[in-house]
Amino acid sequence: GALLALNKPPGLPVLGQPGELSLDVLLPVLRRRLGLPAELHVVKAPDRQCSGLVLLSSCYHTTKKLQQFFTKARQRGQYPATYCAVTVGVPAEAEGEIRTGLCWQQQGDAAVVVPVPAPGRHSLARKEVKNTLTRYRVLGARGGCALLQLQPKTAFPKQLQVHLTLLLCPALGDHEHSSRVGHVLGVPFLLTPEAAPTCTQVLDEELLSRLRLSPQQLRHLPLHIHLQELVLP
Repeated sequence: GALLALNKPPGLPVLGQPGELSLDVLLPVLRRRLGLPAELHVVKAPDRQCSGLVLLSSCYHTTKKLQQFFTKARQRGQYPATYCAVTVGVPAEAEGEIRTGLCWQQQGDAAVVVPVPAPGRHSLARKEVKNTLTRYRVLGARGGCALLQLQPKTAFPKQLQVHLTLLLCPALGDHEHSSRVGHVLGVPFLLTPEAAPTCTQVLDEELLSRLRLSPQQLRHLPLHIHLQELVLP
C-alpha cells in the first residue's frame, strides 16, 4: 500500500545540512525511480550514525497515524522498535534494563549527551533532563564482544550509545562515547564525560586483527547499532 521500507547505511542523515547528501534529498529521486504518484514522507528512521530500517509512506494521513502509534506505544510501556548492537565488552548480566536521566551539556564548542543518575523534579519539569529506559538482552558473546538486542522505551538523541557505556560495553564504532569507559588491569570502569574527551575508539590488537583493520583505518569504522525491527498496528 502506502508503505515502503528501506535499509539505511550508517552515516546517512535523515535531514542533512545544505548541500549534504541525506535521506530527505534522495526521496524525490526514489519516488521517480519507483514511479510513485505521491511524495514520500519519513515515518520512522534511525539516527544518522545508526544503520537499519527506514519506514516511508506516500500517504500523509498514514504517516501521522503511525507516528502517533509509536508515541503512544512507548507511553504504554511497549517496545515497537528493536535494535541490535555489537559491543566491545560483555554485560555482566544476560538481560536487564538501563534507566537514567539524560541531558545535553556544553563541553567547549560541542554539545554532548550526558547521564544524570538522579535527576531532580524541577529539572524534569523544566524538561532540562529526561528520564530514559532501554531494555537489553545478550544474544551471543565471543572474543570479548557481544551481540545485544536493544529495545528503547524512550527516545532521546544518542540514548542507545550512552546506555551502552553505562553497561561498560560501548558499541563497536562509537567514537563519541566509548572513551567514557576506561580500563585498569583489564577491568572496565566509568569515567565522567568531562574526564573523557571524544576520540577514536581504542581496540586491542587482537580485535583489530580479527576485524582486519589497521589503527589508521579504525576511525572510519561505522557505528554497529542497527534498527532491526518495527512492530506496526
